[in-house]
Amino acid sequence: MSQASNPPPNRPSKPSSVLPYKTPALRDHYRIGKKLGQGQFGTTYLCVDKSDDKEYACKSIPKRKLLCREDYEDVWREIQIMHHLSEHPNVVRIKGTYEDALFVHLVMELCAGGELFDRIIQKGHYSERKAAQLIKTIVGVVEACHSLGVMHRDLKPENFLFASAGEDAALKATDFGLSMFYKPGDIFSDVVGSPYYVAPEVLHKLYGPEADVWSAGVILYILLSGVPPFWAETEAGIFRQILKGHLDFESEPWPGISDSAKDLIRNMLNRDPRKRFTAHQVLCHPWIVDDKVAPDRPLDSAVLSRLKQFSAMNKLKKMALRVIAESLSEEEIGGLKELFNMIDTDKSGTITFDELKDGLKRVGSEMMESEIQALMDAADIDKSGTIDYGEFLAATVHINKLEREENLISAFSYFDKDGSGYITIDELSQACREFGLDDVHLDEMIKEIDQDNDGQIDYSEFAAMMRKGNGGIGRRTMRNSFIFNPADARKTEER
Repeated sequence: MSQASNPPPNRPSKPSSVLPYKTPALRDHYRIGKKLGQGQFGTTYLCVDKSDDKEYACKSIPKRKLLCREDYEDVWREIQIMHHLSEHPNVVRIKGTYEDALFVHLVMELCAGGELFDRIIQKGHYSERKAAQLIKTIVGVVEACHSLGVMHRDLKPENFLFASAGEDAALKATDFGLSMFYKPGDIFSDVVGSPYYVAPEVLHKLYGPEADVWSAGVILYILLSGVPPFWAETEAGIFRQILKGHLDFESEPWPGISDSAKDLIRNMLNRDPRKRFTAHQVLCHPWIVDDKVAPDRPLDSAVLSRLKQFSAMNKLKKMALRVIAESLSEEEIGGLKELFNMIDTDKSGTITFDELKDGLKRVGSEMMESEIQALMDAADIDKSGTIDYGEFLAATVHINKLEREENLISAFSYFDKDGSGYITIDELSQACREFGLDDVHLDEMIKEIDQDNDGQIDYSEFAAMMRKGNGGIGRRTMRNSFIFNPADARKTEER
């Protein structure tokens, strides 16, 4: 809540209406069609104007969910802000508002192209040039908001919609349910927003409009890499990472991304809001302004970088990954299952060379056949000539799953057949047979892992091997990383 706008204490707790005027009935003017989306607060439907058959989106908010005066004021503010910004070409335009005894209805321009969030999942990431175009639009909206005295407070890829399904469709900001009017110098203290995108000063409960630029910086990091810059298993963990503020530019795909892009992200994610770039400074940055600095080269997909890392692992690590992958819950591997099904186009349950080649092409990677064959051979643990679901999971599972102690312990005990606390060469050889692997060079492999040279592998040596060299993919791809409990996300997902 802005310190500048606390309501007087003597006002009644709950008004009877949101709008300060009576409206005609929504259905007198519109036919209501299919449901388009659902937030915690409102449901969005397709609606058609009876006078000219034009299609719109209608967000209907049940008044029973508005529990206090502040909730009524929030909806009214959202309507005002949408009108306030609605001349901007990249803001969803509001057409009209209706209220009856049970609902408040916001009739808005229909954006049929879906969320930016879904396109990122579909693509994995964008080329630098495309990312520069998108962030220019997003920060253009932020600049327009700020110049009109509005702070969005909930910038995230789910709140940007494409006008149509076309590749070059206009991107438009939506959902101003957490937005606030502000005057220069106003200080806000309520913690709102979505965990991945929230600025450190919001967590410290002392912030202003600079927090929107931070959120846009997080979106830019995701556009270029497919993963959020601050990641953890829990909301509290995410907040700790944000407050720590370490930016990873070492992992794939960052070594292949221009210094200019990284410079912009550092300035947008400056922990000191006074030194952070303003929206206008972002728009003037050479990476945004100069196409020649933002190369139009698609970056490796997350799948590809994982397969490459997997191919470099030793046999024991590959087998251990398979053991761990097969023990993970549906919830944890749901995103990888979707990915497997996307690549396995004939739905045979195995991925062939041609399917892998087409799948990698679809996520923007251009590789020579010999390189794809090498990846195929690496992931095809049992040398059957195809990659089955278990092999695919092993090759693409998120490395952070490995680092969980309980997973390492269960994988170790899988190999330590006699429970002696050591994995011997005989036990490794037996595991290789179970996995359909040849057992040549096992003695060399043991030497590499066996730090105390006793000819066998104890748990600490096994854990060190499993954790070694995982820096490149220590965070999840978009789809899985964004599964957090909406109920936990403060006021955030309520709209």
